[in-house]
Amino acid sequence: MTDTLLTLISTALINNFLLHWPLGVDPLLQGSHDPLADRRQVHALGIATTCLMLLNGLLGYVAYHWLLVPLSLTALHLFVFLPLSVLLITPLLSGLTRALPELPFSGLWPLLLGNAGVLGVSLLGMQDASGLGGHMALSLGAGLGFWLVLSLFSDLRQRTLDNDVPLAFRGLPIDLIGAGLIAVAFLGFSGLIKT
Repeated sequence: MTDTLLTLISTALINNFLLHWPLGVDPLLQGSHDPLADRRQVHALGIATTCLMLLNGLLGYVAYHWLLVPLSLTALHLFVFLPLSVLLITPLLSGLTRALPELPFSGLWPLLLGNAGVLGVSLLGMQDASGLGGHMALSLGAGLGFWLVLSLFSDLRQRTLDNDVPLAFRGLPIDLIGAGLIAVAFLGFSGLIKT
């Protein structure tokens, strides 16, 4: 139980998929100039990505360890993981739209399709020796860490829109500087868990 909790915290804060490994950076740099619409979009994307990472992590782990390993077909893991993540997006988004109709899940299909973090969770689960529980903690921690960084970056973007930013730094340059500062702030968590 302690290892599972440490894996969850470590993946969400210390080894964050978005900051430690730049997996799934594309949604970070997407954004609108309407604060209310942007906030709702960020939460919808965070929930959808967390659920997709959890489902893809579970099914990818089961497919790899219970299907590909016994049949000695482990070299075909990408041919299983990629279609699995693509096939899960549409039913997941329709289920989330029915469950949470107040959030805009309709335009998230391309962002979820291009998120390399979803595939990264499955590839890390392939190497993980901590079992299904540890891999589920890794998947959940990756999704929650993605959602946290996405929310923090959205808040930072709204603050920079309201302030006087020099002309040379407006747009993408200030976004990249902000992402770097958030990554430096997350480095402070590196001493949180000692092995």
